[in-house]
Amino acid sequence: MVLDPELRAIGGNGSGRAREEELAVLEAVGQRVLWLSTAIIDHANRVRPNPSGLKVGGHQASSASMSSIMTALWFHALDPEDRVAVKPHASPVLHAINYLLGELDESYLTTLRAFGGLQSYPSRAKDPDPVDYSTGSVGIGATAPLWGALARRYVEGHFGGAGRGRQYSLLGDAELDEGAIWEAIQDPMVPGLGEAVWVVDLNRQSLDRVVPGIAADRLQGMFAAAGWQVITLKYGHALRELFARPGGEALHARIDAMDNPEYQRLLRCSADELRERLPGTGSTAGPIADLIAPLDDASLLTALRNLGGHDIGALMDAFDSVDDTRPTVIFAYTVKGYGLPTEGHPQNHSSLLTADQMRTLADRLGTDPDRPWAAFAGGSPEAARCAAAARRLRRPGHPSRQAPAVPADLARPAPTGSGSTQQALGRVLLDLTRRAPEAAARIVTVSPDVSSTTNLGGWLNKVGVWSPTERPNWFADDAETILHWRERPTGQHVELGIAETNLVGLLGELGATWSRWGQPLLPIGVVYDPFVNRALEPWSFGVYAGGQSILVGTPSGVTLAPEGGAHQSITTPSLGIEQPGCVTFEPAFAIDTEWCLLAALGNLGRPDGSSAYLRLSTRPVDQSAADVPGDPAARERRRRQVTAGAYRLRRHERPVVTLAAMGAVVPEALAAADRLAALGHGADVVCVTSPDLLFRALQARRGLSRDPSWILDQVFPADRTTPLVTVLDGHPHTLAFLSTIQNTPVTTLGVSRFGQSGSIEDVYRYHGIDTDSIVTAALDLVD
Repeated sequence: MVLDPELRAIGGNGSGRAREEELAVLEAVGQRVLWLSTAIIDHANRVRPNPSGLKVGGHQASSASMSSIMTALWFHALDPEDRVAVKPHASPVLHAINYLLGELDESYLTTLRAFGGLQSYPSRAKDPDPVDYSTGSVGIGATAPLWGALARRYVEGHFGGAGRGRQYSLLGDAELDEGAIWEAIQDPMVPGLGEAVWVVDLNRQSLDRVVPGIAADRLQGMFAAAGWQVITLKYGHALRELFARPGGEALHARIDAMDNPEYQRLLRCSADELRERLPGTGSTAGPIADLIAPLDDASLLTALRNLGGHDIGALMDAFDSVDDTRPTVIFAYTVKGYGLPTEGHPQNHSSLLTADQMRTLADRLGTDPDRPWAAFAGGSPEAARCAAAARRLRRPGHPSRQAPAVPADLARPAPTGSGSTQQALGRVLLDLTRRAPEAAARIVTVSPDVSSTTNLGGWLNKVGVWSPTERPNWFADDAETILHWRERPTGQHVELGIAETNLVGLLGELGATWSRWGQPLLPIGVVYDPFVNRALEPWSFGVYAGGQSILVGTPSGVTLAPEGGAHQSITTPSLGIEQPGCVTFEPAFAIDTEWCLLAALGNLGRPDGSSAYLRLSTRPVDQSAADVPGDPAARERRRRQVTAGAYRLRRHERPVVTLAAMGAVVPEALAAADRLAALGHGADVVCVTSPDLLFRALQARRGLSRDPSWILDQVFPADRTTPLVTVLDGHPHTLAFLSTIQNTPVTTLGVSRFGQSGSIEDVYRYHGIDTDSIVTAALDLVD
């Protein structure tokens, strides 16, 4: 759909004089937004003291290209329940608008990129004014409103209180290079999200250059093929008025045909140069020259840069024409740096205006450079428009509901027989539906097409698959079908396509519902552990933005031996330690998995909460080896140790070495302890469940954090200090820090090279994490 800005400007919202007056007011507001956003950056770089001399930065050109779009959106189109993700480099525009709406105190306008001030990019958690979505990592902020829309629907359908409202993404055209964009657009869940509206700032420049072939038609076709409504705003009313005159068709064809660099170069021309260059060559040169000859210089220069993304009337009508039955994308052609001396320059991405240029800009926009933050005069139409917008956008409050209590222990008898931690995941979820139904009702699981292979089948059969509408289960009467795929609005499992970035994007938004609508969810995402790295950036960004969830990576490590090196994760244990806002666990036994998962669930959906990462395994392990105490007090002590990071699994009367093992390789450590004892060398065995929590405890002991440190005294007491062998199915440096607890000699065993296919025994031997390798490492330390 291509809107005709000229026709819309005449007959859109209102008509005649009232329409003209409305547009004049919004144009004035837009100019003030342009000035404020430019001045915010200017003050941070040129006015505020900077003793270090390091670059502060900011993006005046990127902000300028968005000022008209955001003015039309906030001061005309937005409803109070709408939410907007603002492209990272336009954060000053958002702050300028919030200031005009009375949502940001003037004192913050001088604090862009200062400690405790306005953040470099919009941040829900750190900015002092309203920010709906954190953005900053290319593509991730743009896609977040899609998952926000799905999370809103889920909350509204299950608990109510989330209301309605559009979910807007304002993104730069260069963000469309990011693969996460297209993974999200193609997910089967997305075409039904009619509340999603994307606005692409099509300025045809990236960080380094003018993009030579932006191929807008191809991009529009890709959105249309994915089921999106496509609206294109290419030319504003001044250009379209020229196109309607004699010679206008030739000018239209000429501008349409020229490549981006040529058009951008024309923006840098004086009026005389433009009269010479714009007509081009060939038979149409004469008609174009005749067309522009009567125009005065100012009109000619204004017309060339009169693109749809700077035409307030066209933008208003575009927002009004959105079809809410399917996602919408608006391609708004703009000029990067519009209205600034740097407009259209190929290297204007991070350029800053000089003091003289700022004064000239202030004169042109009717502001006082010595009073840069002056508000509109009281009683003016612009002040009235700002006040009306502020009243219109005031959101209703959402009373916060406390997350349901999650039991610390389901009080089941300690498992016996053989089983894996991955199997325990599915069983714990089912147990919760019976033993803690209120908590279970808040759980929502998400999977990128790996539900059955990660042992969620029983849970899925119990709670059903979420869908905005009920769909028939055509295999319900098939006796050989074990997994019952019942899709309905009451389901508690969301199945996405095979894209890990989508999984963690949705997890982040499901994990933020407690702070958006006061409705806490307990989201759990399941992904093959080797592919956690694919999802690492958006997962980390979701945690940064305040989303609290549990990511389960399973199966993991070289223990997945038959799958070969490509499907064997090595670095994920240390990634869990290094991720802020997240606790990582890697349990060895089913009961440990239960306790760790319950502890992680209990930390979700609250202001002081945190996310968690569980690394699980498909390896069957003898559960009796967990040696869970039968006495209730002793069992509770074990549980507390498990959820604090480690416990002493084997205690020798006279230990000469300690084996600290984690996850799937604990059986090898126990076998090694038996063999060492037979050789006359007593060995303690410590089962590590969270290297993350142990490291935090160590930091706390050194006064570097406020975390509890008692677990170190219980599991690594000074009176039982011996040389240490650490072993895990992951990179050996993950547990290397344990030696510094009591400053003991250490040998670290683990996986530091790509894997091989084979049996577990062969692969463990290849990587040196088998029983023989543990025994040898221990003997080297004690002999």
